[in-house]
Amino acid sequence: MEPFIRSDQYNFIRTQIQVLVNAHSTVNDRIVLRALKSLTHEKVFNMFSDINEEQIQLLSLIITIEDKSKAEKVLAQIKPYVFPFKKISEQAIKKLFPKAKKLKMPILENLDLTEITYLGWDDIGSNKKYIVTYYNQKLIGLQGTFNLVNKKGICTFCHKFEEIGMFMTKTKGADQGTFIKRGNYICKDSRKCNENITSLNKLHEFIQLVNG
Repeated sequence: MEPFIRSDQYNFIRTQIQVLVNAHSTVNDRIVLRALKSLTHEKVFNMFSDINEEQIQLLSLIITIEDKSKAEKVLAQIKPYVFPFKKISEQAIKKLFPKAKKLKMPILENLDLTEITYLGWDDIGSNKKYIVTYYNQKLIGLQGTFNLVNKKGICTFCHKFEEIGMFMTKTKGADQGTFIKRGNYICKDSRKCNENITSLNKLHEFIQLVNG
């Protein structure tokens, strides 16, 4: 069976499994637990518009979960069917940021590509953050300044409560010599952000905003 699950979908499945584990440790009512399993099953399957019988059987393992040990086994069975982030060369990254002189490259060592929705890294020396992801099946790059706010808040990408900073991009305006700045608060830690992302909606909305 080939991979058919995106990283964000796997994260969503993982969060739903945790809900089941928590429920089994605190709820004794079997009717309530069956209802919760049914709801979890529905939420997971609603993410997929076209899956085959083998894929259905794999995802249906979710309803067998009752404790942490079983949850870990099921997640281990599902993980091999997550699409990895496509490997990209340094040359391809440089093409995305043609105006960035002495572009600092991301550290890709020990990075699990099945856990990546976007590739994000910082250039502390220039106070910039770089983001590479796929949008409409095309590889795109976002470049902007990044300023920490030294407190936690809601990240625009993952919509979770994490340490954040203001990511601000600058594009040419309609009139010569003018620029338009657009941005929002996103996670300081791109790896943590990727772990938190359970939907592409917020990330894609941000891409639409800054490319407006």
